Amino acid sequence: MVPTKGNHMKLPRRQFLHLAAGALALPAVSRIANAQSYPSRPVRVIVPFAAGGGTDITARVIAQWLSERLGQSFVVENRPGGGTNIGTEAAAKSPPDGYTLLMVGASNTVNPTLYDKLNFDLIRDFAPIAGVIRAPQIVVANPVLPLRTLPEFIAYAKSNPSKVNMASSGNGSAAHLAGELFKMLAGVNMQHVPYRGGGPALLDLIAGQVQVYFAGMPEAIEYVRADKVRALAVTTTSRAEALPEIPALAEFVPGFDSSIWFGLSAPRNTPISIVDLLNKEINAGLADPRIKARYAELGSTVFPTAPAEFAKFIADEVEKWGRVVKFSGAKPE
Repeated sequence: MVPTKGNHMKLPRRQFLHLAAGALALPAVSRIANAQSYPSRPVRVIVPFAAGGGTDITARVIAQWLSERLGQSFVVENRPGGGTNIGTEAAAKSPPDGYTLLMVGASNTVNPTLYDKLNFDLIRDFAPIAGVIRAPQIVVANPVLPLRTLPEFIAYAKSNPSKVNMASSGNGSAAHLAGELFKMLAGVNMQHVPYRGGGPALLDLIAGQVQVYFAGMPEAIEYVRADKVRALAVTTTSRAEALPEIPALAEFVPGFDSSIWFGLSAPRNTPISIVDLLNKEINAGLADPRIKARYAELGSTVFPTAPAEFAKFIADEVEKWGRVVKFSGAKPE
């Protein structure tokens, strides 16, 4: 029989209310049971980028910590493609039981405006758990280019219009949007070349296939230290502690400010007790001197938050990058 709107009215009112109360009581009982037994098997952490990029590196550090603290493997699963949408959709459609988490970042907050139609809603379909890190981006160039400073790069790009290829870690990624913001504010024209993550973008930059990349500090810092790429500027308004000799982009292009961040979210309706447990353990990790030092080596600062605080931060980022997408006219390619 196809249920109709009024079917439940056929039940005596008292019985209906009793059943409804029972249904409401069930989640509370299972929530308590969930928290006590969680995790009882490995947990997968979906990273919506290829291995080797900033999101991947950040995820592996915190996943290792959670594995040690909670006695179950937290396994990073790389699901690149679609400018983070493939991995994000897979996470959104996973059971809300705490056994699938998503490494969420700045790129995710660009897509609600960049794409006309997504099969998920970042705000509606996820329960934010905790922030993990924040970091500047760093403008890195192929060292073969005949330039050493950002003003020289701007002059080079202006005298070679559309000949400079700008890599990104994917359409709508933080790298892509930082590049669009730079094009807008510095008045240069560059060709956007999207990759499936920061790792492949950096390899092609080193090989000379592309000339510039607005990389996340965690993925690029070792290449900068090894002189495999040339660092021209960091994208925050002030210089970065990890590379104090590298100027801030705002020193040459006033008003420029962009940074990356990563955190963990779970599918919506994941029991609050599991979200709270993971939040507590992640924040304990971010307070641990070893984890802090590892992220500092990667040029990042820890970003501890409460779930509600992280949810507000994500909503604010969606609004901010929405304005940049509209202003720049960026389109998915």
